[in-house]
Amino acid sequence: MPNVKLTKSSVDRLSATNRDTIYWDDGLPGFGLRVKTTGVKSFLVQYRNKQTGRSKRKTLGRYGPTLSLGAAREIARALLADVVRGADPVADAQSLRHSPTVNSLATQYMTEHAEPKKRPGSVRNDRSMLDRYILPKLGDLKVIEVTHQHVQKLHNQMRDTPYQANRTLALMSKMFELSVRWGQRSDNPARGIEKFPEEKRDRWLSDGELQRLLVALSEHPNQVAANAIRLQLLTGARIGEVLKAKWEDFDLDRAVWTKPSHHTKQKRREHLPISSATCDLLAAMKAGASPESRWLFPGRSPDQPYKDLKKFWSSVTTSAGLQDYRIHDNRHTHASHLVSSGLSLPIVGRLLGHTNPSTTQRYAHLADDPLRQAADVMGKKISGGSS
Repeated sequence: MPNVKLTKSSVDRLSATNRDTIYWDDGLPGFGLRVKTTGVKSFLVQYRNKQTGRSKRKTLGRYGPTLSLGAAREIARALLADVVRGADPVADAQSLRHSPTVNSLATQYMTEHAEPKKRPGSVRNDRSMLDRYILPKLGDLKVIEVTHQHVQKLHNQMRDTPYQANRTLALMSKMFELSVRWGQRSDNPARGIEKFPEEKRDRWLSDGELQRLLVALSEHPNQVAANAIRLQLLTGARIGEVLKAKWEDFDLDRAVWTKPSHHTKQKRREHLPISSATCDLLAAMKAGASPESRWLFPGRSPDQPYKDLKKFWSSVTTSAGLQDYRIHDNRHTHASHLVSSGLSLPIVGRLLGHTNPSTTQRYAHLADDPLRQAADVMGKKISGGSS
């Protein structure tokens, strides 16, 4: 295997012989040109693994318009420098070929994390985000190939739907965090990406709107669904907690609703005091309930809970003349009326099951109303005495 000074002219002059021949570069030890009997010319590097002492070769590519001598030499110089630092380009390439793709990471995430540990609704949301946003863009990439720029670009492309973009970013961050734990890469490419600002919904019902909703509920033929909404309004519970509630969760003598940990967002058991009006509603429901079902709101089959209120909710809000009002906003209505009646934010937060006080802070401005009424008491006395 002769040593030559590889230049463009010398590379062009080299011709095929009766066997494959490698010409090693005088100027860069370990860098060479292979000329096959067919005349095909390819650049390569040869090095010795520092740990095993084994000699290895790596083909860089075929000489031609897409790979010039100068470009091949720069690639070889970088790879040989990596070898000095302890790398093994051949082993690294083999590892990359056999490393998992984002598609396989998604499958592992769903089967080993999401499905065993998250609520069914959250699992469905994760699957939807994977299928709609993440896998079409990143699915075929190797996990170790995904860069910060890949994740940033995908997040930026979703700027028109900031809430969905941020949930998708959070999902990617969790997946890559797990990929680090599972030994698939050494870092999380989603870390450090700034979320889009989100505007929290401030929609809840005024006294007049609430009365219109109650009338629409009373007039609707589906009183099972109507009672589910009434219970949500009375307790401020999430609609999923309401629909999955069982009779055994309620102690009407003590007026307490015990929510199982697997029904709550915070994944912890909650003991919620309930009002006398709530107890009256539950007692009336219990009197007419089927003894065959444990559920407050049984579905078509008595051994399954009511699944979906979308059609019912659309019908009721239309009858009540409510615009842009979602079923989850009943929770905001419950909280806003408590705060504006004088209850403190910490108390309301505990009733809603908030673990972070800042979550309840969105209702802070409503607390001014009872304070202003109290302040007006003295103002009226002073004004009356000075007239």
